[in-house]
Amino acid sequence: MMTVKMADRAFQIVGEDKAGRWVLTCDHASNRVPSWVNGGDLALPAEDMQRHIAFDIGAAGVTRHLSELLNSPAILSDFSRIVIDPNRGHDDPTLMRKIYDGSIIPANRDATAQDLQRRKDELYFPYHAAIADTATKVENPVICAIHSFTPQLQNQPKRPWEIGILYAEDTRLAAPLMDACRDSGWCVGDNRPYNGDLPGDAIDQHALQHGRPNVLIELRNDLIAEDAGQRLWAERLAPILTETLAATGL
Repeated sequence: MMTVKMADRAFQIVGEDKAGRWVLTCDHASNRVPSWVNGGDLALPAEDMQRHIAFDIGAAGVTRHLSELLNSPAILSDFSRIVIDPNRGHDDPTLMRKIYDGSIIPANRDATAQDLQRRKDELYFPYHAAIADTATKVENPVICAIHSFTPQLQNQPKRPWEIGILYAEDTRLAAPLMDACRDSGWCVGDNRPYNGDLPGDAIDQHALQHGRPNVLIELRNDLIAEDAGQRLWAERLAPILTETLAATGL
């Protein structure tokens, strides 16, 4: 396998030595296209690379702030979700999208099976290995994935939620967290705007398959597009996450 240059690394770890129980993840932290993927350009217009199709706007900032507030490590992807999506199973047909929310992705449309395998080997698998390694170093880890969602997909109704709590069959943390968020007066999506039951996704790989407490949080990206909003929502969420986890006794 070709050596990956530092500039083309698959992930970043923040607070690796922090002592908290949380393992924070940000699957769609970056819109970066590695230099070896079609010359570092997916042949999309520049404005598309700034949209939600390329990364989760604001999610990386929220994750970094939460790492500080929860005194816990965070693993952030360092490649665009449309290069390869780490929040999918390794054999999921949407792992390398050819079209997303109305935009055709030329470099993916023409990509070969060998191209996909290289993206798995140099990006997808190293990112997941970093999460797995971090989780094994944390005593009784709790997995918390941070995402963001667009207020409106093309030709679709507006999404009213400020925050969404996603989960699969394990609701030990998600259910009381939803109650706590509603008690804070927020408009909360219950497994919205997406269903959190996606076999093979990051939560499945690192939480469900190990019996670890977990939750996936989606924040509407217009609320966290700037650092002030990212910090605000991290400061809102940190005490609720801490108190809810304590109350569950997990």
